[in-house]
Amino acid sequence: RVTNIPWRSTIPFVAVHLMCLWAFYTGVTWELVALAVGSYYLRMFAITAGDHRYFSHRSYKTSRVFQFFLAVLAMTSAQKGVLWWAAHHRHHHKHSDQEEDRHSPVLWGFWYSHVGWLLSDEYDRTEFSLVKDLEKYPELCALNRFHYVPPFLYAGLIFAVWGFPGLVWGFFISTVALLHGTCTINSLSHVYGFQRYVTGDDSRNNFILALITMGEGWHNNHHYYPASTRQGFYWWEIDMTYYCLKLMEKLGLVWDIRGVPDYVRDGKSKQDTLTA
Repeated sequence: RVTNIPWRSTIPFVAVHLMCLWAFYTGVTWELVALAVGSYYLRMFAITAGDHRYFSHRSYKTSRVFQFFLAVLAMTSAQKGVLWWAAHHRHHHKHSDQEEDRHSPVLWGFWYSHVGWLLSDEYDRTEFSLVKDLEKYPELCALNRFHYVPPFLYAGLIFAVWGFPGLVWGFFISTVALLHGTCTINSLSHVYGFQRYVTGDDSRNNFILALITMGEGWHNNHHYYPASTRQGFYWWEIDMTYYCLKLMEKLGLVWDIRGVPDYVRDGKSKQDTLTA
């Protein structure tokens, strides 16, 4: 259901967007554009590999130290805490495109599913009952509580290295693009694209969104088999997050990466393969 959006919650949202207008003052250089793009994809990886595939779905394993690093890096995106993020995403999978889904474009329209629900104070709290496996880590709980600290530290680091122009491009422009890039999966990936599998919802595969989000655009694949680390089920379905995780696996940073069983890729049940 659509809830009211209090004006207080829109102030930070609008302010961050308005800060991007300082680009008219800083001008455009290749270095600043490269900084913005690099900052975008670095943190997009942290969101897709961390918030989504690790914290929300536990589709691979890693050490407690690297888990903490992923959480901090993901939270520099200013998309609240990792426990909050994972709890809301697990709720989404349970109720996808149903009455209880908080960001279904099919039910609530584009604007509300894209960012409107984020601005509603009804969804501010973290549903710890949905992330009991993560709540046992006190460092993650502390990060979740003080979720505003990583973005401030990240912004400060960029300012210290690249000055005010770097802050505008490497943090504000990059963060705004990152927010909307992430939110396209909630909104556009349930409207535009094709459905390979019957999932009981309107999740779709979209090549363009997959490029923007490092593989998250293969959303119908993901909703069909969310246990897989890999979301691009076929070789031509580009999934940069998965490729990066496979490299990290070779370096020993992550392990037990879950692939896609052949019977899943073929749209069959496991029982079908046993009786064939």
